[in-house]
Amino acid sequence: SLALLSLFSRWVFLWKKSYQEREEAIQSSVFTKLKGVALTNSTELGLLVWGAEDYVIPSQVSVPGSNLIFPFKVCVKTGRCVNETGTCEIYGWCPVESSHTPQEPLLGKAENFTIYIKNFIRFPKFDFSKSNVLSTTNKSYLKTCNYDREHHPYCPIFRVGDIVQWTGHNFQEMAVKASVPTELLSQYLCPYSYLLYAILCFLLLCRFARYYRDSDGQTYRSLYKVYGIRFDIMVNGEAGKFSIIPTVVNIGSGLALMGAVTLEKIREHLKIMSFFDSTKLKTSGI
Repeated sequence: SLALLSLFSRWVFLWKKSYQEREEAIQSSVFTKLKGVALTNSTELGLLVWGAEDYVIPSQVSVPGSNLIFPFKVCVKTGRCVNETGTCEIYGWCPVESSHTPQEPLLGKAENFTIYIKNFIRFPKFDFSKSNVLSTTNKSYLKTCNYDREHHPYCPIFRVGDIVQWTGHNFQEMAVKASVPTELLSQYLCPYSYLLYAILCFLLLCRFARYYRDSDGQTYRSLYKVYGIRFDIMVNGEAGKFSIIPTVVNIGSGLALMGAVTLEKIREHLKIMSFFDSTKLKTSGI
């Protein structure tokens, strides 16, 4: 009985936490900010400094590698044709887009960029609110820390290269070959109960252009075909708070279960005794 009571107490109160009232209707608000500066020097673009305003682009494609928003038609016919050459005139940008794959990514140093993720949650049933950014007296902590599962598990700043590595991919190869990682990356434990904090990493294909005009009024543009990373952040949590009602109900259920087990043992014992008594009577009768 004592062993059964001990096992029941551990199961109900330590493992299942059945003394708590639960809530899963979580309200969440997520704020993200990408930081990092890179310097590139290429034949096509020359010397460029890339900041967050240059490489953070709103999502344009839902499916990685999809060309649905880009028509195959890259020009407009003028309606005039040259009979001698058998060609027709068009309006379009020259030269046309190149499908050449570079040997190295233009922004290879982007793996050292960091993404700051601030998540605010609230459980309305318990009127409880919490943020993943812990309060600290060290004002420089958030300026210097990077997320680490062992040393800095509550730092909200993630290195982009580490995120890609956690998915089992190499950032440099992914940036050139356009592989598509998808992985559940991180989990935070909340002292109130638990909070599942996940990052899904997808590869994004998009094109954007930058326009220029020279002194003669001629318009030029630079067309960029880029592979980027899209971060989908999902928050799922559960809160628990001590309540007398589930505590009493579970204690009562446990005591009733112990009583049923005890009665079952007595019943089996009586069956065995009755069997031996009837056997003795039959033997004496013979």
